[in-house]
Amino acid sequence: MQLSELFQEDVIKVGLEARDKWEAIEELVDVLVSAHELRLNDRSAVIDAVNVRERSFSTGLKYGLAIPHGTVECVSELVAAMGTSEAGVPFESADDAPARLVILLLVPKASFQQYVPILAGITGLATAAGLRDALVAARTVSEITKVLQGAPEV
Repeated sequence: MQLSELFQEDVIKVGLEARDKWEAIEELVDVLVSAHELRLNDRSAVIDAVNVRERSFSTGLKYGLAIPHGTVECVSELVAAMGTSEAGVPFESADDAPARLVILLLVPKASFQQYVPILAGITGLATAAGLRDALVAARTVSEITKVLQGAPEV
């Protein structure tokens, strides 16, 4: 799967306003609601599912990347949102660096195994310094979209 297929312009937010990981999760869930990827009625359940996962083990990886995620009943296929933060969002990451790139992933509860290879591919952004840095450096959604179009498949 191409990253540009997963992250359409309406699910990307440049300039996250979140001051912590909990606010970042809510902000990205709201992006998905605004993009009509999630129903407003499902907002609380989705936030709860992602927060439960986050409390069990932080999804803050190294190099300014965080990938909060959760399995939910309300989606029938993988749903994702991406946000960037120039200052970074504290995410209890493995290297204590704030997350400058936050990717929220929602996976259908009934078919989690089907999406494991895609999740692993997205996690690979942690070691893809050029791609990761280009995404964080982008100042507009259009710039991020262009970077994603040149990204390898996940």
